[in-house]
Amino acid sequence: MTDLAARLRSGDRRAIARACTLVEAGIPLSGLAPPGHALLIGITGPPGAGKSTFTTELIAAIRASGLTVAVIAVDPSSMRTGGALLGDRIRMQRHHEDPGVFIRSMATRGAVGGLAPSTSGLVQVLDTAGFDVILIETVGVGQDEIEVARLAHIVAVLLVPGQGDEIQAIKAGIMEIADLFVINKADHPGADKLYREIEMEIHGERPILKAVASTGDGIPAVWACLAALPRRHPTALPPSFPIDHLGIAVANIDEALRFYQGALGMAEPTRETVASERVHVAMLPAGSSRLELLEPTGPDGPVAKFLRERGPGLHHIALRVPALQPAIGRITAAGGRVLSEPRVGAGGHKYVFVHPATTGGVLLELIEEHS
Repeated sequence: MTDLAARLRSGDRRAIARACTLVEAGIPLSGLAPPGHALLIGITGPPGAGKSTFTTELIAAIRASGLTVAVIAVDPSSMRTGGALLGDRIRMQRHHEDPGVFIRSMATRGAVGGLAPSTSGLVQVLDTAGFDVILIETVGVGQDEIEVARLAHIVAVLLVPGQGDEIQAIKAGIMEIADLFVINKADHPGADKLYREIEMEIHGERPILKAVASTGDGIPAVWACLAALPRRHPTALPPSFPIDHLGIAVANIDEALRFYQGALGMAEPTRETVASERVHVAMLPAGSSRLELLEPTGPDGPVAKFLRERGPGLHHIALRVPALQPAIGRITAAGGRVLSEPRVGAGGHKYVFVHPATTGGVLLELIEEHS
């Protein structure tokens, strides 16, 4: 992994693509640079706002200023494969031969909020690779699409005229995180009315620009505004705690899979044995998280004890946290009980368990996101 990080820093395209694939697979990478070099710009807005066309033209404006740019285009997940539908990357193909541009599509994998679970990891990879600007184009889900504010220094919200009461439809969510409003398709009827509506909502506190992304009109002015805006801290919003997995204690994994695979139709699981916990595990993908079927390797161990005392059922819930030590510190300061020191589990991730008496009755596993 150290060699991969060195190749990343040299701008090796194959290394960048490989690192992105590993991050999306949940494999931790070492040697990545701390974020801070690249300007992170979030591009969000409701479906139909023209985000992909806008992003394509913005790439051209950034390149014209002499800077390199990487794009993370978050696409909806395929219902069949779980992967990205790749619509955004197809639309940006005009830039594919430019060595100063790197474009990566990724699937939401069931996550809400407009981003994918590993988007922040890809940002770190691309920052390490030395890109000057990283554009994060969200999937376009509407008013709850605010996760991009956790990552971006600046957020541009795209709106278009002619979609009914646009402001009322979205002001409870993405209106609040915008640093810049762009009225795209400004050559359509209603653009001036939309401009006035936004102005009434924000009282001149943030800039509003008009553009026609399909022709490139107004995009250089948008880039100039984005480049001049002050950066805000990417951690302006509280951290999220996504569910990594649900651990289900079973007497026999093969028998349990007759339901999950045979009757329910879930995908083929990944299997492994975790010797430190004395348990066999079958991991079944479930949206952006997974189910882990836990079968004891023998009569000893926590899962074996759980089955004897309670029978099959939910053994624990696992949440991903940005960092373990601060989380442990907050728990113990509040009088909570952590069951052990952090351990290294499957895939190299660090984890710790919190006693059910602390959590309201369920064993809680905390997994460090980027260990």
